[in-house]
Amino acid sequence: MSEMDNRVTLTVDNMEYGGWKSVEITADLERQFRTFKLDITWQWPGQTVDKPIKPGDPCEVKIGQDLVLTGYVFKAPVTYDGRQISLSIEGSSCTQDLVDCAAINRPNQWKDQPMLSIVEALASSYKVKVVSEIAETTRLGSYTLVPGETVFQSIDRLLSLFRVFSTDDASGRLVLARPGSGGRASDALELGKNILSANAPMDYSQVFSEYRVIGQQKGNDQKSGAAVSEIESIATDLGYKRRRVTVINEGLQINPDLSLKRALWESATRVGRAQTTTYQVQGWRQANGDLWRHNTLVKVKDPVLGFDGDMLISKVTYSLSAQGSVTTLQVAPPQTFDPDPTPPKKTS
Repeated sequence: MSEMDNRVTLTVDNMEYGGWKSVEITADLERQFRTFKLDITWQWPGQTVDKPIKPGDPCEVKIGQDLVLTGYVFKAPVTYDGRQISLSIEGSSCTQDLVDCAAINRPNQWKDQPMLSIVEALASSYKVKVVSEIAETTRLGSYTLVPGETVFQSIDRLLSLFRVFSTDDASGRLVLARPGSGGRASDALELGKNILSANAPMDYSQVFSEYRVIGQQKGNDQKSGAAVSEIESIATDLGYKRRRVTVINEGLQINPDLSLKRALWESATRVGRAQTTTYQVQGWRQANGDLWRHNTLVKVKDPVLGFDGDMLISKVTYSLSAQGSVTTLQVAPPQTFDPDPTPPKKTS
């Protein structure tokens, strides 16, 4: 594999910049935008250095010929002393605007619309395109913006209701994602072969034996009274040894089917999050030349942690320093992101 295959380039206004001394590029299923930080240092050339890259500039980041990020430069700090000049360029995907900026749609209410239509309308205010990898959802009777909330805060209320997660892609689009839609990694993560280090917090503080989802549903000509005014569904994890109950108050209008699915999803995904583990491997590419990518399935063989099966790569960070190039991979059981995970042994 040639050095050019791993050359990181930043393109701004059709100008390509390279030669970075340190690199950090991160893509994360649970974060709505990718980020990058690139650093370069010169010895004093005897004159000031023209710095055409400015905060706010649209940009693309590539590793070799692989596009990994489309977005904007947010920071371009310069430091210097009597010996050298240091320049950093930091930025993120187009989708950061959805996280930072207010939802300003007018009108601010939707009736009898599927989730995708509402998300597209919210994202369009900031010219962000939406890609859906999920099946069409049921229509919401009514959905209203909360004054002062950001675009993503509004979108996230929808995602939680329908048990969907979102991320961004290399082209800067918002993606309503399906677990593992990125395919399968060709290499396994295997102790004694390519794993440099591992970190597994095994934090079960947010795991419970019983998940109760409560909410309300408006009545109509066919349904009225207590049958629709209060809804409660319960998912019970009989594998948990002591009684721990959590109640999730769903603010949106829901029905019994949605509330039960939400309870089942909470039960399955919280155990998955507790098993989330971070691995480091040398280099940015697998044996076949493909970059390590998030939202891909990978075989993990780690007898120390008791893993021997498929995990989902939920986060990838490519880094370059004086120690060389390293990929940091965060993995979790696939059901952690499954909208309809396998039900617990007992439900009601």
